Amino acid sequence: MALRDAELQELGDGALMVLFARGDHGAARLLTDRLLPRAWRHAARVLGDPAEAEDVAQEAMLRLWRAAPDWRQDGAAQPATWLHRVVANLAVDRLRRAGRSTGLDPEADPPDDAPGPEARMIDAGRRSALDAALATLPERQRQAVVLRHIEGMSNPEIAEILGIGVEAVESLTARGKRALRKALEGQKEALGYGD
Repeated sequence: MALRDAELQELGDGALMVLFARGDHGAARLLTDRLLPRAWRHAARVLGDPAEAEDVAQEAMLRLWRAAPDWRQDGAAQPATWLHRVVANLAVDRLRRAGRSTGLDPEADPPDDAPGPEARMIDAGRRSALDAALATLPERQRQAVVLRHIEGMSNPEIAEILGIGVEAVESLTARGKRALRKALEGQKEALGYGD
């Protein structure tokens, strides 16, 4: 069984989708392990509510599984990109239905046991300040900044997720970074950045 798992680990997400469509539950489990945490983090950053983020991430994964039988491994979309686009759309729909643009919960990320209490407090303060500043951005800017600078995605991937051009992504992230810099400018010392 371990050899089988090792073989699956070598495969890309598209190949795992094809295997899942053929009934391979090991491929589904591995793909879920790879993609669900990223989908949840994306939703949590946009929605600011871990429970809502969990609902969105699960709904996005269900949609991914429903799309599996039609998935083409040689297609342009990668499962992770496709999933992030669904998460983005579901999160925006929830925000609009609720008529809100919410801040982000500093406890949305699971705690890391490695740093000491002081470092955790500083990190929590920084995360809280960042989340509050992110909440002030228009939703498209916020999504672009989160996907680029927190999730580490490329501009072409973000463009595909948001359904816009690469230049629009560059513009959104640049404006978002400027707005964040301005919002956080007076807090450098309080956040432990000094110079």
